[in-house]
Amino acid sequence: MGSIPDPGELTELTPPSFDEFQRQTSLMTSCTLLWKELSDHFTSLEQDLLRKSEALKRKIQTLDNETKESLHELERREVTIEGSVKIALGKVDVSKEAALMVLERSSGGGGDENGEVDDGEGLLLKLKAFLLRMDSSGLWRFVTGKKKELDALRAQMPLALANCVDPAKFVLEAISEVFPVDKRVDKSERGNDLGWACVLMLESLIPAVVDPVIGKSRILVTPSVKKRAKEIAETWKASLEERGGIENVKTPDVHTFLQHLVTFGIVKKEDVNLYRKLVVGSAWRKQMPKLAVSLGLSDKMPDMIEELISKGQQLDAVHFTYEVGLVDKFPPVPLLKAFLRDAKKAASSILEDPNNTGRAAHLAGRKEQSALRAVIKCIEEYKLEAEFPPENLKKRLEQLEKGNKTEKRKPAAVPANKRTRANNGGPMPPAKAGRLTNAYVSSFPATAPTFIRSPSHAQYPAPVPPYHSPPTMYGSRSPPTNPYAYSPEAAPMAGSYPVAPMTYPAYASYGNGMAPAYQQAYYHR
Repeated sequence: MGSIPDPGELTELTPPSFDEFQRQTSLMTSCTLLWKELSDHFTSLEQDLLRKSEALKRKIQTLDNETKESLHELERREVTIEGSVKIALGKVDVSKEAALMVLERSSGGGGDENGEVDDGEGLLLKLKAFLLRMDSSGLWRFVTGKKKELDALRAQMPLALANCVDPAKFVLEAISEVFPVDKRVDKSERGNDLGWACVLMLESLIPAVVDPVIGKSRILVTPSVKKRAKEIAETWKASLEERGGIENVKTPDVHTFLQHLVTFGIVKKEDVNLYRKLVVGSAWRKQMPKLAVSLGLSDKMPDMIEELISKGQQLDAVHFTYEVGLVDKFPPVPLLKAFLRDAKKAASSILEDPNNTGRAAHLAGRKEQSALRAVIKCIEEYKLEAEFPPENLKKRLEQLEKGNKTEKRKPAAVPANKRTRANNGGPMPPAKAGRLTNAYVSSFPATAPTFIRSPSHAQYPAPVPPYHSPPTMYGSRSPPTNPYAYSPEAAPMAGSYPVAPMTYPAYASYGNGMAPAYQQAYYHR
């Protein structure tokens, strides 16, 4: 056992000084804080590792699911291909028999395919007659001459192509006159664009070539036709340099090319950047967002939308955001308001232009009207009334329309160099009388000549034609209408393409500074 300390020795023990006590307390506090800091750090590392581990597990699970789905789809494609081919061959046999019957009737002198079309059923019969005889050039001439019946053509063309023995080959032959290269000898730069007919046939071909069992994931096109379609696409790309590059290629040609790729399922991953430039260059077409998705540009959409916004094409950006579900990232209402502000600035710049003193107010009013109509239509299209009430926009549009009508009712100046007859039916004055500047001719007895001043305003052009709503493009979903759809007859062909549609205000990159005009669409989404 240990010895008991002497009480005298205990008296020699003294408590630590105050400074020593403070030092020891501070050291203990520092150690505690350091321990807590290290503990929090390791806890954070542990939580971070757990989060990464969970994310990795989710990715592995997603990959496994995608792999299973892909394998299931491949198995399904392999299992169903025999049935799909049998269905296709059965349709070919039926079409062959129908074609032989049509040829027999034609040889007997019955029927005139080029006659007038009375109704949709009559149009369908005439289209079938061309298709069953595989008369691609005859169908092309027939369709291009029926543009006024575009809605009926769009409704009946897919039904007619379903009766064709080889619809894919037929369509390629039919549009070969203008695509991939325009082979026509007699053609004009304006009013002779046939891109609408190419797009119509390519869109209508889709229901005729999709797999009857698994749908659009497999296109039933013969290897030789698919090879020919790829060659056509390469020829078109090679001709871009002759057309002046991507910046100058015509928008109808771009649309035809992109629709050709989607219809025949020949999109190439290595050409994604080319597709992106073409889509952005023609983004004002309502079909472009849908085509962009079909071309595999979904992951590039945010950058494309930002590029459109930077160019002042906010209305186009709104359509792209709704197509790919990026409304939260790019709210539509601020974009529409920015679009209206830009349109108002463009209208103000017209008023300040000294070269347009006579028509400045009219042109500026038309530009603002077109922007208001486009925004109102977009609000109704995407159900944005709660966020952006259109009542004030409609009132402003009504004011502008009333002002435009008032301006048009003003009397126009009578040209001074034209011979005019007096109101009382007097004799026609001598021709030399009209040579005097602002000369006023009277049938009263000759007196000292009287001069009048012409009104300051000139005669205005015809009013803006009414807005047209487009029909639908291929697919099961009816797309929204478009207030600024392109029309080949009305769009200016001179200069470089693409140009802004006339319902837009002048954009910073390619605005034309002129008043917009509403034009009828020839194809839609």
